[in-house]
Amino acid sequence: MQSTSLNPSRNKADTFESPDFYCLDDLLTAEHKLVRSAVRTFVKREITPIAEEYAQRAEFPRHIVPKFGQIGVFGATIPTEYGGGGLDQISYGLMTQEIERGDSGMRSCVSVQNSLVMYPIWAFGSEAQRQKYLPRLASGELIGCFGLTEANHGSDPGGMESNFIERSDYFLLNGSKLWITNADIADIAIVWARNDQGKVRGLIVERGLEGFTTAEIKNKWSLRASTTGELMFRDVQVPKESILPEAFGLKSALKCLEQARYGICWGALGAAMECYEVARRYALERIQFGKPIASFQLVQKKLAEMLTDITQGQLLCWRLGVLKNEDRATVAQISMAKRNNVEMALRVAREARQILGAMGISGDYPIMRHLMNLESVSTYEGTHDIQLLILGAEITGIPAFK
Repeated sequence: MQSTSLNPSRNKADTFESPDFYCLDDLLTAEHKLVRSAVRTFVKREITPIAEEYAQRAEFPRHIVPKFGQIGVFGATIPTEYGGGGLDQISYGLMTQEIERGDSGMRSCVSVQNSLVMYPIWAFGSEAQRQKYLPRLASGELIGCFGLTEANHGSDPGGMESNFIERSDYFLLNGSKLWITNADIADIAIVWARNDQGKVRGLIVERGLEGFTTAEIKNKWSLRASTTGELMFRDVQVPKESILPEAFGLKSALKCLEQARYGICWGALGAAMECYEVARRYALERIQFGKPIASFQLVQKKLAEMLTDITQGQLLCWRLGVLKNEDRATVAQISMAKRNNVEMALRVAREARQILGAMGISGDYPIMRHLMNLESVSTYEGTHDIQLLILGAEITGIPAFK
């Protein structure tokens, strides 16, 4: 697809290097650094040159999906026998960090494919389902989506109305799901619905089944380079072999969201790093009152606070990654990191916008695009306030949302 944009910023070289004020690279293995370098190179070549254009057009760059498969960001932590990368959790975190530095919408696609589609098939699926779907999802031949949220049930998925009834050789599925990333391009959907007994189960629903339709949500001011939509099921006959045999109850769906929140912790960090670096370089180049604005105290204060915030976020991500590798990370720890890092990234993006002045709202720079995207990241996979209540329940033993 040829660009028709006149935006001069897309002809600028992407020279990003991540800040590392506390020498956290010393804590990374050679493999971690190799993975980060490979994905950073990919982002510089494939994402940053087109991100603004696709955001302005409110279009997802569908051509990038097989390229994600080629570099191994789909199924990064899935065992190699199923086409995955067999990498550890820090490697995956660094991948999402680099991709969201390019654009949150691209990272959302990767997060959904990894945490909300491939993970439940690997964790809760049958061996036949793993063999059938995982290699094709890892390569990007198939793209998936995750159907949990409904129009009337966002933060309270336990109130879901989607349901299925058992028939002789199939399940009859009815209902709808809203605000679904990848909905309009997905080949399969992991759908959560209630069975005859009212129990929540997970189903793999393939596109093409009669009665299964999707619709894209238009007029978004955020995640404009991501496709978001609605899944609709009207008497869809889902083969019985499509049920996830080990997915029982809402806890299985929430386990998937836990995986997704982990990737968001790192992704938001990448967006913050990009905003900081753009603001730092701009402040050194922008001359006012006869000298660079970087020489003024208020600008230095903003930059110092931005770097401090990012460094704290880096430490949080690294430690959480270690705990994930050891299978010791708790739901509350992940919620703390998700909430902190997204709030931090929003704060950094707003300060960067101030440093750039009027240019901060221009598509010549990525600041406003990141800022708008992060507003959605703050909400999805559990809102900012819900993460707070998860942490509050851990602290007090009293769930405030029940």
